[in-house]
Amino acid sequence: MLKDLHAAAWWAGLTAFVWYAFGTVPLHISVSEQLGLTTAQTSSWIFIVWFSGAVSSIAASLYFRQPIPITWTIPGLVYLGTLVDRFTFAELAAANLVAGVLLLALGLLGIGGRIMKWLPLPIVMGMFAGSILEYIVRMVKATVEDVAVAGTAVACYLLGRWIASPRVPPVGLAVVGGGIAVAVVGAGGAAPVEWTAPALEMPDMAFSATAVVAVSLPMVVLAMGLGNIQGLGYLLAQGYKVPVNPVSTLVGVNSIVNALLGGHAATVARTGVAILASADAGPAPGRYWAAVIAAVLTMIIAFAATPLASLLNVLPRTYVYALAGVAIIASLQDALEKSFGGNMRFGALVALVVAATPFSVLGITSAFWAILAGVAASGCAERRQLIEFWKGK
Repeated sequence: MLKDLHAAAWWAGLTAFVWYAFGTVPLHISVSEQLGLTTAQTSSWIFIVWFSGAVSSIAASLYFRQPIPITWTIPGLVYLGTLVDRFTFAELAAANLVAGVLLLALGLLGIGGRIMKWLPLPIVMGMFAGSILEYIVRMVKATVEDVAVAGTAVACYLLGRWIASPRVPPVGLAVVGGGIAVAVVGAGGAAPVEWTAPALEMPDMAFSATAVVAVSLPMVVLAMGLGNIQGLGYLLAQGYKVPVNPVSTLVGVNSIVNALLGGHAATVARTGVAILASADAGPAPGRYWAAVIAAVLTMIIAFAATPLASLLNVLPRTYVYALAGVAIIASLQDALEKSFGGNMRFGALVALVVAATPFSVLGITSAFWAILAGVAASGCAERRQLIEFWKGK
């Protein structure tokens, strides 16, 4: 097992951790403030979703020897923040528990696997490409705004691609080069870093039929219909024999555990998969180590959420955006090749365009509607190809 460990996996794991810490923790804190949570409630929420996800990621990745990062649904978190005037936190906590039970049931019934067999891979990959395109756009904007730091990180990545040696991972060069630029330019802040131990607090729960309809069902769609399909679909496209049903069941268990301590639904991390399962993470047989390394590092987030939040004022955001962008470039290229290299290219194009457009309907983001639009487009313009796919041809 250790023979599969290589330098590229280390750098991919570190890059995923940097993105988790500086790309998602601020969002988590912001939503907690929107909901008016106490320090203990916020601490408990942050601790459980990161700790449970890290444990599950390590167990699944080592057991199946595949990069299977399990975290929490970002669209689901954003959606919860929009409900601040409609439901109490007790109602939201109860609805999250119901969502976890539903996700577990769907996993046990094997519906996750059926969904993957029903959805054409070109359309899923088109949706995936459209969903992660924003990270590339952010990288370009960051490079234009901050040539010294973000530009250095991107230049170091390109240098690594030019060297084209497995011993010199491009993303690793970007991490080191950009970090040196931060130190030289003095772009880092000088805010104090504080330590607060995580709290574990079981929330009050108030079950409401209205909350179940308005919160639980969309949360299931966001966790399974978006995160799992995107993440597992990308692993399938990389040639892995993905254990869809066991992973879906594990996500359900995680979601229930999260809800019991005030957290929300788990999911297979879309961005995490894009970083940890891409070609830049090294040879495919050893990429599971990248997921393990990232998961071990994310336990820092679980046990030190407050210090990490303080660090947000130290590292410049342009550096974080640049790292996320260069880490996802290979995944975007691969997704585009698989979207437009075979059948149902029109459906894949429609899925990409819809997913890349930021909107939501009924609280559900564009990535979900991209799948429906892509299938509908193929049904109109590529009926024979779609029917043959459903028939197993």
